[in-house]
Amino acid sequence: GPAADALAAHGGIIVTTSMDEAIALANAAAPEHLVVETEALARRVRCAGSLFVGPWSAQVAGDYAIGSNHVLPTAGAARVRGGLSAADFVRQITVQRLTAGGLRRIATTVTTLADAEGLVAHAGSVRRRLSGR
Repeated sequence: GPAADALAAHGGIIVTTSMDEAIALANAAAPEHLVVETEALARRVRCAGSLFVGPWSAQVAGDYAIGSNHVLPTAGAARVRGGLSAADFVRQITVQRLTAGGLRRIATTVTTLADAEGLVAHAGSVRRRLSGR
């Protein structure tokens, strides 16, 4: 049938020796959809596009009826991001404001890191500001 055909074409079955191994594998794979049976297992999941918990939480319900997002990260992208959200359509600008004293307090950290990265002009921009030139 259709399920067997899909499994043969695009799927696989992986048997693990423990739930620890299964959770580690799931987090490494970062699947688009992940179904687990218990809340205890769900708390250990760190990388999944959409997580379905418990025997009644059918994946198809998430696809069509229970309000979760259906635009999900695929191909392991759930390691670094979640599903599409309203935040994806909002442009955020980070704003930084330092006082002279604030820059003085962090100057050693900033210049040390900039120098270590070979960003001489970056480090110099702090030194110049603080020297009054």
